[in-house]
Amino acid sequence: MATQIPSSAKPALAAAVLAALLIGLDSTLAGGETTSDTRLSQQRNSRETRSDEQLAQDWGLQAEDWLRYRQLQRGPLGVYSPNLDPLTALGIEARNDDERRHFAELQVRAESARVTKELAYQRAYDQAWKRLYPALQVVTLTGATNSSPVQLQGNGRLALFIEEHCMACTLQVKKLQATGSEFDLYMVGTDNDDARLRQWAQRMALDPRSVHERRVTLNHDAGRWNSLGVTGGLPALVREVNGQWQRQ
Repeated sequence: MATQIPSSAKPALAAAVLAALLIGLDSTLAGGETTSDTRLSQQRNSRETRSDEQLAQDWGLQAEDWLRYRQLQRGPLGVYSPNLDPLTALGIEARNDDERRHFAELQVRAESARVTKELAYQRAYDQAWKRLYPALQVVTLTGATNSSPVQLQGNGRLALFIEEHCMACTLQVKKLQATGSEFDLYMVGTDNDDARLRQWAQRMALDPRSVHERRVTLNHDAGRWNSLGVTGGLPALVREVNGQWQRQ
């Protein structure tokens, strides 16, 4: 025989059943949200992993090398040089001679491939410039045209003294360009040969707009470096402070 439920108890029972259903529904929704969040997180992590793997491959690096590079960029190196490329960063912070040689070789190969492509583009750029602006030079030189030493006048800008065949000088120029710094560049040992300085600037792929707008100027040293009395070798990034030229 079926048990009879008193009519007075029916409202309370109905409320209990409804509450149980709502609790179950909330639990299901919460579980669904958790599952969805987990799935999105996993997809995001998967995309980041694939991206890191691809970036490592682009630089010829192993996944652990790329991880170390990212860790280095979170430390002091990233503060001093926030736009440093992975090969240079890993080479500077190499833990032994073998690592240093390994990253140096990777960088030489990468630079060779990059320069080959840049030279091809530079030729196309020069041709386009001659067609569009035949009366203007691609690179404008602002240095002295005689061999007499010229006293450098401080104007608050950075002055960078370099040599033509100098890897450290090249890296310093790249760093200044990457940070958008304005500076006056002086090449030592050019014998005031404009073609030599202009060809170097083109190999460096200096932004012609920066040169034409004089945010970056290209100059022959013409004895200026020796006249400053600053100790140490090149490259030398200096600025006049209270009448004295100081390394920066």
